Amino acid sequence: MEFFLLTLLLLAVIGLSSFIHHFLPYVPVPLVQIALGVILASLPLGIHIPMEPELFFVLFIAPLLFHDGKNVSRHALWKLRKPILLLALGLVFVTVFLIGYLIYWMIPSIPLPAAFALAAILSPTDVVAVSAISSRVKIPKTILHILEGEGLMNDASGLVAFKFAVAATVTGVFSLAQASGSFLVIAIGGLAGGAFLSILIIQLKIFIRRLGMEDVTIHMLIQLLTPFVIFYIVEHVHLSGILSVVAAGIVHTIYRERDQSPAMKLQLVSQSTWTVLIYILNGLVFVLLGLQIPSVINEIFKDPMFNNWEVSKYIFIISAALLFLRFLWIGAAWQWEWLKKQIEMPSMRAIGIITISGVRGAVTLAGAFTIPYVLANGDPFPQRSLIIFIAAGVILVTLITASIFLPILARTEKGHTNELREEMERESKIRTIDAAIRSIRELMNAENRGAAVSVIASYNQIRNQLNTKHDKNSERLKLLETEIRMKALDAECHYIEKLKSEGKIDRESFYMSDEHIQRMRLAVTNRMQFRRLFIWTLAKRSVLKLIQFLMPKSQQQLKTRQAQLKKMIQLKMNMAKAAIKYLNNQMTPENEYVYLVIIGEYSEMLTKFKLAKKGADSAHYRHLQRELRVKAFQAERDEIQNLYEEGEITSDITRKIRKQINIREAYWMEESSLHSH
Repeated sequence: MEFFLLTLLLLAVIGLSSFIHHFLPYVPVPLVQIALGVILASLPLGIHIPMEPELFFVLFIAPLLFHDGKNVSRHALWKLRKPILLLALGLVFVTVFLIGYLIYWMIPSIPLPAAFALAAILSPTDVVAVSAISSRVKIPKTILHILEGEGLMNDASGLVAFKFAVAATVTGVFSLAQASGSFLVIAIGGLAGGAFLSILIIQLKIFIRRLGMEDVTIHMLIQLLTPFVIFYIVEHVHLSGILSVVAAGIVHTIYRERDQSPAMKLQLVSQSTWTVLIYILNGLVFVLLGLQIPSVINEIFKDPMFNNWEVSKYIFIISAALLFLRFLWIGAAWQWEWLKKQIEMPSMRAIGIITISGVRGAVTLAGAFTIPYVLANGDPFPQRSLIIFIAAGVILVTLITASIFLPILARTEKGHTNELREEMERESKIRTIDAAIRSIRELMNAENRGAAVSVIASYNQIRNQLNTKHDKNSERLKLLETEIRMKALDAECHYIEKLKSEGKIDRESFYMSDEHIQRMRLAVTNRMQFRRLFIWTLAKRSVLKLIQFLMPKSQQQLKTRQAQLKKMIQLKMNMAKAAIKYLNNQMTPENEYVYLVIIGEYSEMLTKFKLAKKGADSAHYRHLQRELRVKAFQAERDEIQNLYEEGEITSDITRKIRKQINIREAYWMEESSLHSH
């Protein structure tokens, strides 16, 4: 029961961190979660979670790296292989050697092999922490791919170096040739083992599917268990479990790209499940890190052997040395043109971003806790508590440094003039509209297609208004829209003329259709004249309805009238289809936004005609529209929050756009309630 309550408490803390981040988006989530973990550990609740590194790696690191391996760009990894290997292998071993000697020189009580062990565990960067911070900062994609590739690969190289350094400290024996050979075996074996086991698991899923078992639950369960099983098996044979789950993630991505099965439901469930799981695991990693910090600090600060200021100074010096060495290494790589050809931005800014992004995280802390308590001869491991304390301190310093300086280095030049502010607001509105359209397209199916097209058309109209209002060529856009509408009406006209020439339409239907087209042409070219004609037509229909009421028709006349009406509806549907076909053929990526509005109007007309032809009640159609509208408004709000959290827009613009969304939603709800009554 105690374990269950503790789990609930940790999940509640993760939820609270998200809530705090919503109001303080400039503070990265990892720092919020670490702070909450520290507060939780400091409260008199008796909470103590012992760090079991082996369990930590399999429970947290395995699924996180498997997910990153699935989502990393394979093309980018291969294209950027030189700078990635330069950082993931070269920089790691240089860090172990130079920082190891620095630690040994600065803290003589730590033997040289143990100093190498500390340097090794400080060498891997944390891809999880980098991802969490980069979500708030606009880091160029090439640099982000380099950081992701480095984070995926250097965990293995750092941990292997760490294990050999610890073994050398414990036994007093070390062989460089043996260590180098073992590293190659462990790394290559881990990659090959992960890929092989991943292929076996994929074949198992194919076999299950061939048996006719398309149950999403079974396939999802296998997918969730995959990283844990692969990591455990590969680590059990003393190979790199970390590289094995990265390889497994990449293999699963290759299979997913080639899989032609129509298991869309599984893909949707998989995406949603992994999103929630990764969010929880990321949160738990940093909350647990925060929970460990007070006990580590107390152990050092209460020890009379250590001077608190001296120990804190070690952390800052080592952190500064790590960043300085990283800066020099990346600068040298830039001079060798291993990076310059790939990154199109000023050298100092690019080097600075890659340097500051070298954040240490969960792997560093978990690795530090794997240090044994005693040596082979039974003596205590030298300065174990101090090593763990320094590791935790460096994690915090690098996280805070990245949080402060990355936004400064990565920000784009944005002025505060009214013109730039208006442009920022307009772009934000367009992005919220695009997010709403994407959400509707994802929900579109055979049943709600008509309602979805109608809602998309209304959003495209708003988008066009935003473009037209701020476009210097607004008159040109209006003329283009008029021209396209006239050509669509020409397509309708050609269709009925073809029917007439083939003798497939009677004279009355032809004249009625032609009259409809002429009215629509008038609506496009002369709005005032069309309004007068519309009022006259409305009055004429009212008089006819009054005559019909006073002189009711016979049953036979009513049947004939209904048959004519259905025939006319079918004809107008065919005319609309002809117009849509023409528009689809003429549409290009440059003028798509104008064509889609007109296609949307025709599609909505088509849906209404279908309902009228079937004699169906439009209540169901309005219900489908309502559901889609609700989702679209939520997508708008989510997008505007994301833009604010990513630093794309200011808080006052966020409030203004939210208010506009609320007003549009209120008007739509009012209109919808009037129609329902």
